[in-house]
Amino acid sequence: SEKSRTSSGWRYSHYFKLVETKERNVSVRCTLCPGEKLLSTAVNSTANLTKHLKGKHANMKLVAQDPRRGNDDMSSPTPNKQLKLHFHHQEVTKQELDKLVVSFIVDEMLPINTVESPTFRKILSKIPTTGDRRPWSDRRTFTGYLDECYLKMEIELKKTFKSLQYVSTTADIWSSHNRSFLGITVHWINPRNLNREKAAIACKRIKGRHTYDVIGFEMEQIHSAFGLSHRITATVTDNGSNFIKAFKMYAPPEPDEEEDEEQDEQGVVFTDVEELLETTEGQFSLPPHFRCASHTSATVKCAALWTKATRSTVASEIVDEICGKKIIVPTSTRWNSFHDALSHISDIPAEDLNTLCTGMDIRGPTEREHLFLKEYCSVLKPMTVALDILQGEENCYYGSLLPTLETLMSRTLALQNGLSRMTADLPGVIAIKTRFAPVLESREALLDALTLPKFKVREVAAHSSANEKDFFSFGEKKWRRKTQWPLLEVHNRFPRVKAVFMKYNTAIPSSAPVERLFSLGGLVLTPRRNRLSDKRFERLLLMRYNHPFCADVE
Repeated sequence: SEKSRTSSGWRYSHYFKLVETKERNVSVRCTLCPGEKLLSTAVNSTANLTKHLKGKHANMKLVAQDPRRGNDDMSSPTPNKQLKLHFHHQEVTKQELDKLVVSFIVDEMLPINTVESPTFRKILSKIPTTGDRRPWSDRRTFTGYLDECYLKMEIELKKTFKSLQYVSTTADIWSSHNRSFLGITVHWINPRNLNREKAAIACKRIKGRHTYDVIGFEMEQIHSAFGLSHRITATVTDNGSNFIKAFKMYAPPEPDEEEDEEQDEQGVVFTDVEELLETTEGQFSLPPHFRCASHTSATVKCAALWTKATRSTVASEIVDEICGKKIIVPTSTRWNSFHDALSHISDIPAEDLNTLCTGMDIRGPTEREHLFLKEYCSVLKPMTVALDILQGEENCYYGSLLPTLETLMSRTLALQNGLSRMTADLPGVIAIKTRFAPVLESREALLDALTLPKFKVREVAAHSSANEKDFFSFGEKKWRRKTQWPLLEVHNRFPRVKAVFMKYNTAIPSSAPVERLFSLGGLVLTPRRNRLSDKRFERLLLMRYNHPFCADVE
């Protein structure tokens, strides 16, 4: 029969047991699989069974049976010899292993001399490789390979920037171990999927005073090195006077309409090129400047309780004994940490708080002051949500700034009716209007917001946090459109709106990304590694921050 011809002519029929025959199909059970699951195949085809063996038992070394041995029945017993599991060791090339080692050293922020460790070399020797498997002779050889990887990453970044029409940057200065560094991050919107992407292009050592001219010159040099001078829509910094003056002094010149009209009337105008080069030597301009919205909203942070609890082990034990939890201390890199620290204290009952302060030999708050803390935290709560929104990177656009400020003012006003006389007169809304007057009166900021669908239709995207959804509820009844379009689909349907969106929303409202770069720098430039050269530190930090670009390097 066809069944017997198929079974006897196939080398792997002994791995299946015949269960049932139905016309031109047969049901079999695989003897290698646990359970009673049946497989179906045609009597004149073994394709399904071959696919099953390759998919489910690829790690097994299958033994082929000679068809001439006369195994003419699929129900014949399987060989008594137990099959051995076969673990295939896939060899890697020396180049692949080198890339893995670089990723390991850079991503885990390990010392470069790790490659000289006998234990590390022993681990590498156990990895099967093709060709030359000798490890690097010393750290100098490995450092040379690191430099090659960095240059390739830099080339990939420049290729990416060259394909973009608009980018934005954030900049700040960081000091550590008696050294100062200028950090710059670049942000853009991927035109294919409208996702936010980022990269760090500098953490350059700055010597001497941080004057406006030094900052302006260094920023212009870095922008030019990556071909960004004419692509940057805005640079976001903190409110440091040196940055503000640098962007004021080196602002791009505004075109003079009267001069343009005179040139049109005169026709061709001849210019002395040599004289022009002499007069413009050393002159440059910086891109438009946006002040960081989060820095503008920050408040002064100071309290005796935090100081006492962090500097004394006895005080820390008293806190743990009375409160059963640690005191949260505000940090300088998290702008809403002041609210978190105050809220943590206000949650402690007034009696326990006074007992705690007495044990630390400091004056405790009165009931009136404790009530003030609670109300003060409730007033600050909308601001902390606003700060979290503005400090985002992946889903935050500059168009979020104006709606966030408007909502913040409306929510602050709504809270005043439920406050006592102590906090009812807090000039929150007046302060917001004063500090953000340029943004609130800006047509450009309004245009940025109008190109974001979630504000235009008063919706919040599904990936937004619960706090963000509540923050932008506008006090209205929640509703959703029957058809919810993603951001990409909306802008693909309206290409002109997409063009405006790409131009005006490339910037982000906060300089938080460059602060995060410095936080990462603190993990690279540790006290035990403070002898790293400025150049080596910058390259290690940028490779760590830009690891997606390093992964794409061949």
